[in-house]
This record gives sequence, structure tokens and C-alpha cells, in this order.
Amino acid sequence: MLSVKVLGSGCANCKKLEAIAHQAVDQMGLDAEIIKVTEYPAIMAYNVESTPGLVINEKVVSAGRIPTLAEVTTWLTTALEVA
Repeated sequence: MLSVKVLGSGCANCKKLEAIAHQAVDQMGLDAEIIKVTEYPAIMAYNVESTPGLVINEKVVSAGRIPTLAEVTTWLTTALEVA
């Protein structure tokens, strides 16, 4: 199972990124757990300077911006190949 974490305080951009992550996982039919990480110390543990951040299988793939659905799909595909 893939682990997908959305790092952020719950702002509008963080919610948008979470929606994109859910959409990508659903479109691909993946078995993935999407976790919201809202606690500041937990976010800082990933060395992310700005939110929203996206972490797939404990690897930071995006920070400080909202990636496109196509980007998230590519990152999920890459994570599946590595797993």
C-alpha cells in the first residue's frame, strides 16, 4: 500500500492538494493511504520550508506549490515502480 501524506495546516491550498491526491489515487485505482499532516513539528521533520507539501512513501516530491494532477500521477507511478 502506498503512503501519501499531505503536509500543511489545513489552508485552502493544502485542501486543494489533498483533493488532487485523492483524485489521482482514485483514477489510478490504487491501494493508498492518504494522511493529512497538520502538526508543525511533524511537517518540519520532512525539511519542508513551505506548505503545501506532498510526501509519497516517505519521499518529499513537492513543497510550496500545488502540483498538477498529471504530476501527482507521475509521482505515484514512480513510487509503484520503486516499491
